[in-house]
Amino acid sequence: MASGLVALLDDVAGIAKMAAASLDDVAGAAGKAGTKAVGVVVDDTAVTPGYAMGFSPERELPIVLRIAIGSLRNKLLFLLPGALLLSAFAPWGVTPLLMAGGAYLCFEATEKIIEAIRGEDEADEPEELALSATELEDQKVSGAIRTDLILSAEIMAIALADVADQPLFVQAGALLLVGVAITAAVYGVVGLIVKMDDIGLHMAKRPARASQAIGRMLVKGMPVVMNWLTVIGTAAMLWVGGGIIVHGLEHFHLTPIPVWVEGASHWAGQVPAIGPVTGWVTFAVGSAIVGLVIGGVIAGVLHLLPHRKAH
Repeated sequence: MASGLVALLDDVAGIAKMAAASLDDVAGAAGKAGTKAVGVVVDDTAVTPGYAMGFSPERELPIVLRIAIGSLRNKLLFLLPGALLLSAFAPWGVTPLLMAGGAYLCFEATEKIIEAIRGEDEADEPEELALSATELEDQKVSGAIRTDLILSAEIMAIALADVADQPLFVQAGALLLVGVAITAAVYGVVGLIVKMDDIGLHMAKRPARASQAIGRMLVKGMPVVMNWLTVIGTAAMLWVGGGIIVHGLEHFHLTPIPVWVEGASHWAGQVPAIGPVTGWVTFAVGSAIVGLVIGGVIAGVLHLLPHRKAH
């Protein structure tokens, strides 16, 4: 009886060790996959605050929470099962899917640039001005969740590509961790950004001069920060989208574009002391140029189509 109990405990200990090793594999895969999706995360973080701006202060955090829940639903209910099915039955489709998503990011970024050059302001569209506050909030949240679906698909596809050689349960665990961790990180930062001006106002009312100075700086600085977030988000879209396309072309041995971009990055990476930084920046700039060209072509074709904005 005792020997049987000892054997059982040995089996339990063995299973526990295997489970711990599996968790280590999942955590390691998730960490490795998550770092590859940083560019899309930057864009997601930069784009989202705009959806919560312009509403009453008490509605800002609830709006961010609604978008975060929608984002998590996108990742866990739709994208995670879809990614696992793709990995199991059509792994060859990961790279083309990534490239299609990258092209969409390039198009979205190019559209933003075109709108900025033309001085267009979507908030002034008549159909938005006619909506009630509740209807406008619902519309903004729905739009943010749709945009998040594309960005989340890119995050999950990038993560999947990095763990494609792992067992299916490791892939599932890694994608689950990446999805939850990135959602929490992105929307935590977004919530902080949208409330930063309120924090500044609160600090400006405190008696301490240092607190007042910091509060005034936050209030005055937030419009500048939001403008820069828009610029950073657009640049990240071009850099990430273009980079995905460059890597996809390289995967299918379609040169010379990948050779040019990689060659320029390698050359810039030879700068003493700061080579890794200059090499990365050169690759990012080269990818952004590729993205701008791809996005410009797509935007040009779509703008030539009649009644493109018709509802």
